[in-house]
Amino acid sequence: MLAAVKTLPLPGHRGPADLATVFRRYGPAYRKKHRLSGAQERVMRAVEICRTDELGGHLECCDSCGFEKTLYHSCRNRHCPQCQSLATARWLEARQAELLPVGYFHTVFTLSHTLNPLIQANAQVLYGQLFHSVNHCLQAFAKNELGGRLGFLATLHTWNQLLRPHTHLHCLVPAGVLAFDQQRWIPSPADDFMFRVEPLGIKFQGHFIAQLKKHRAEGRLVFPAAIASLGTRQGFAQLVEELFSETWVPFMKPPFVGPDQVLDYLGRYTHRVAISNHRILAVKDGAVRFRYRDRADGNKSKVTSLPAAVFIGRFLSHVLPHRFLRIRHFGLLSNRSKKKTLARCRELLGVASTGDEASPPIAESTREIMNKLTGTDIARCPVCRSGTLVQGAEIRPRVFLRAGIPRTRAPPAHSVAA
Repeated sequence: MLAAVKTLPLPGHRGPADLATVFRRYGPAYRKKHRLSGAQERVMRAVEICRTDELGGHLECCDSCGFEKTLYHSCRNRHCPQCQSLATARWLEARQAELLPVGYFHTVFTLSHTLNPLIQANAQVLYGQLFHSVNHCLQAFAKNELGGRLGFLATLHTWNQLLRPHTHLHCLVPAGVLAFDQQRWIPSPADDFMFRVEPLGIKFQGHFIAQLKKHRAEGRLVFPAAIASLGTRQGFAQLVEELFSETWVPFMKPPFVGPDQVLDYLGRYTHRVAISNHRILAVKDGAVRFRYRDRADGNKSKVTSLPAAVFIGRFLSHVLPHRFLRIRHFGLLSNRSKKKTLARCRELLGVASTGDEASPPIAESTREIMNKLTGTDIARCPVCRSGTLVQGAEIRPRVFLRAGIPRTRAPPAHSVAA
C-alpha cells in the first residue's frame, strides 16, 4: 500500500494576481451594472472557471513514491491568457512546413482612432473589412510593382498596452512573389525594401474609406445612440472628411532572416490576448495594477492602476465576435492553393518541397510540447524525481464547455474536455 504524501502546488500555478481573479472578485458587480454581449459573458465565465474543479480534471499518481496531484481541465477559450501557450506551440508546429527560404517583412496596418466608436458598434463588419483592404492593397502592389502574386499571414490585434482601442493588423510578408505564369520567383527589389509605405498607406486609406461608404449605403452599419450623429448624412460626411485629412502610413520592419526569427515572431503575435497574466501585478482594494510599455516614451516599462470596473470594461471591449477568425492566410497561403503554390515556390527557389504543406503534422503530446517550452518533463515526479506520473481517476466537472460556452450540467463521462 502506498504511503500518503502531501500534494505539492503545480508548476506555474497561478497566484492571486491574474485575470481570473479580477473576474471572480469584481465580475458579479460588473455584470449587475453593465449589459454584456453573449460573447463577453462566455469569455468571463470561461476565464473564471479555467483550470478549476468546476471543469473537472483527473488525478495523477507517481508509480514509484505514491505522490498525487490534481490536474484540472482548461477552458481553451482564445481570450484566456492561461490557454495560449499550448495553442501557440501546436499552431507553430503546423506553420513550419509553410515557411519559404526567403526573408520576411513584418508589416503593420493601423486604423485611425477616429473610427474607434464606429468599430465598437460594428466590429464584425469593420474588422473583416480591415483584412480585405489590406489584402487588396498588398496584392495590388505585388502585381503592379513586382508582377506576381503574394502570399502572407495576418493576425488582428485591437488593443494597446493600456487596453484602449487600437485596431491594427500584423502581417508576415515574404520578400518576393510568384509570377502569374508560375515560371519564376520574383524577389523584392532590395533586402531591406519591398514596397514604399507612403503610397501603400494612401492606397489602403482610400480603399478602406471607399468600402466604409459602401457599407453605409448598403445598410450594413449600425449607429446606436452613442454615435447616432454619425448615422446622419452630414455626420457621416464629416467623419469621411476627417479620415481623409489624416495620414495613414503602414509600419514595415526590416525582414527576418531565418525561420527561427519568423517562428519567434509568430509565437509572440498570433495568439496574444489583450493582457497576459504576468503583466498583472496586484488585484486588491477595487483596483488592478499592471505593467505596460509606453510607446511614446521610448518603450519604457511602467506601472499603472485602473479601477476594476474600468479594467474589466476595457478587456471585454476586445472580445471578438463569435467565430470571427483573427488569423488569416491570403494569396499563395490560402488553403485552396497552398499545397501546390508552396511546392512550386520551393522548386523555383531551389529547395526540396516538404510535401506536407497542406497536411496536418503529427501531433505532439502535451508532455512533449511542455518539455520543449520549459525544458521540464511534466510527467516526471517532482518529489522522488525517478517515478512517472500516471493518470488516475477522473474528477467529474460541475460544468462543461462546448465551443467556449459554459453549461450548468455535467456531461457524460466520455465527453469531459481534455
